[in-house]
Amino acid sequence: MTAEALDPLIHVPARLQIMAALATLPEDDQLSFKRLQDMLELTPGNLITHLRKLEEAGYLATSKTGSGPASRTSVALTYDGRHALDIYATTLRGLLNGV
Repeated sequence: MTAEALDPLIHVPARLQIMAALATLPEDDQLSFKRLQDMLELTPGNLITHLRKLEEAGYLATSKTGSGPASRTSVALTYDGRHALDIYATTLRGLLNGV
């Protein structure tokens, strides 16, 4: 097993933080964009960029409620995202244990 086996999309530190934060939630639960931004201390633009890449890969889903200034964006990990993170974590543990 080599470091190349780690999912490069998740391996980016900010994306790994996003995935880890969402993975702590019960399945089908979600975090607001603002809460996620505050937790990870990312700028809105930086967070949006990383969320888009993860959403394009099918690892997370976003939903919007309301409109205008009162709108709220929520983010949730998908089944595929949870599975990809599990594989990533297993691979990383294997690398750390010298497997």
